[in-house]
Amino acid sequence: MAKQAKYDEPLVFEIETTKYAKYHPPKIPVEITKTVGNVSELIPKEMQREALPNLPSLAEFQLSRHYTHLAQMTFSVDSGFYPLGSCTMKYNPKINDVISCDKRIAESHPYQPDETVQGNIRILCETDQMLSELAGMVRTTLQPSAGAHGELTGILVIRAYHEDHGEGEQRTEVIVPDSAHGTNPATAAMAGYRTVVIQSKENGLVDLEALKSAVSEKTAALMLTNPNTLGLFEEEILEIAKVVHDVGGLLYYDGANFNAIMGICRPGDMGFDVIHFNVHKTLSTPHGGGGPGSGPVGVVEKLVPYLPKPMPEYDTKNNHYYLNHDLPKSIGKIRGFWGNFSVLVRAYVYMLSLGGNGLKIASEQAVLNANYLKKKILVLKGWTLPFSTETPRKHEFVLSGEDLHNETGISTLDVAKRLLDLGYHAPTVYFPLIVHEALMIEPTETESKETLDEFTEAMKQILTEARENPEIIKNAPQLTPISRVDEVLAAKEPILTWQMFKEKQMEK
Repeated sequence: MAKQAKYDEPLVFEIETTKYAKYHPPKIPVEITKTVGNVSELIPKEMQREALPNLPSLAEFQLSRHYTHLAQMTFSVDSGFYPLGSCTMKYNPKINDVISCDKRIAESHPYQPDETVQGNIRILCETDQMLSELAGMVRTTLQPSAGAHGELTGILVIRAYHEDHGEGEQRTEVIVPDSAHGTNPATAAMAGYRTVVIQSKENGLVDLEALKSAVSEKTAALMLTNPNTLGLFEEEILEIAKVVHDVGGLLYYDGANFNAIMGICRPGDMGFDVIHFNVHKTLSTPHGGGGPGSGPVGVVEKLVPYLPKPMPEYDTKNNHYYLNHDLPKSIGKIRGFWGNFSVLVRAYVYMLSLGGNGLKIASEQAVLNANYLKKKILVLKGWTLPFSTETPRKHEFVLSGEDLHNETGISTLDVAKRLLDLGYHAPTVYFPLIVHEALMIEPTETESKETLDEFTEAMKQILTEARENPEIIKNAPQLTPISRVDEVLAAKEPILTWQMFKEKQMEK
């Protein structure tokens, strides 16, 4: 209980004896910094302000209106459609937020003794089990804080495996297809490997003969997305796996597109040894703005010893959950504490809410939506579908705007900017690099047929404008808080604070 303190005195709390006395000795006075009166003596002199900060004095309604206005200026998945290919911007169920904000979760601390957070460690264990089952793996670490971070973790696990088997110096190369996500070669380089790029066949899939020519005793791994970034499933995946395994290499599954096959087929059954999950994509957790994220990594049996530590475990004999630090071959900790726990809880709730069959239905609906929208847009005769034209896509498809650009001078970037005026977030543009004037679209399973039809009408309007009034597209967006920016200049001279903005205005 807090004892009464005078206006200019610090508050002192006495921590009562608890059953965890060995962790919290009784009656330790804890001084809390003064917030009124003189500057606290606990703050070093050189860090003390000479004057109060120049903060505005606002009424509550003014502050509320300010932040409400900012929210209205910000496009979100709650306010509109994100046809953002490869990044899977789908709706985040609010029950995920409700559960993750439960005080037993939100107010817990990873330094608490295991016996005080048994429920939280159980969540970690069960999330590990469910993800492993979905992917056909044995164990899954939950530490990585993003998909790219998961990639790095997975490749470091592969490197540790080869080193433990005396082949660390021999295995120096990681193979990636030319349609791979850009993080793949970057991850390989960060882990100390040389990247070997193989070209895709005319149908957009991995060229098996090119792969056979690329593999050798130097091959550490092949990094592959299946379905790939074109939305095409690698039909020869079992043969691909055999080619890599025959030379002693391992297969890494880039889980960016796992939401297309979840509950239908498993990377482990295809021959993959490692997978990272993008839970912000596949399992409906928040995405965007650089975080928060989570990129769990699942592995087959032979790679389990190398996973980051600690790993959540269950002691069946004593009916006790705990964090196991006794992993001598582990690559070590790659993220503080339990990983991004609140994000993992959201994924856990989503999996429990849908169940195995529900997750399968989600993937089936994502594939159905993508193929429906693809067909609707291609009927417009403005964009073309490169690679395997007659083959159904999975969760996403990539259009080429090259013909439209040659005919009207309207680029894919122009189309993306015009969509902002029409109330839609822009799709991914100019990726993958093997498609000229690429427009990658992924409607996700959460969007309705009505939304897809409305988006088609927007694309139809843009086609008409491109041919009859191209200037309105080239000057887009005009209805957003900020019009089209010089993207090269923005990258070179970013304005990161209001002070920088003010200085730029004064220069003008």
